[in-house]
Amino acid sequence: MRISDAACLAGAIVLAGCSSGQDGEGGATASSPEKPGLAIECALGGAQTFQRDCTVEQSAAVEAVILTVRHPDGGFRRLQVTQDGRGVAAADGALPALVSVEGDRQIGVTVGADRYRLPATVSAR
Repeated sequence: MRISDAACLAGAIVLAGCSSGQDGEGGATASSPEKPGLAIECALGGAQTFQRDCTVEQSAAVEAVILTVRHPDGGFRRLQVTQDGRGVAAADGALPALVSVEGDRQIGVTVGADRYRLPATVSAR
């Protein structure tokens, strides 16, 4: 199996309700108690079980789509959507992002001791 092109991964996140968190764009407002972005499952710091505690936001850089995964403690990771079939790669930091296919609508991403489940379109190629 191969993770399809970057547009499919980014599109899946956008369709699921990801936003920039600005008022008027479907995100949380200053008076909203909700976190901006799409809620995703994560297992942080080597945790064995996943919790729906993280959020992911999408933004476009000059030549790439960047996903910012936010942790409940204020920490975050940035991932770059790739076009080579890997799905995502670490956009900053020294640790690589390891990607695995977890069904036809989800990928698993591991960076260091942190694990995330991201929505994605996966196709056989």
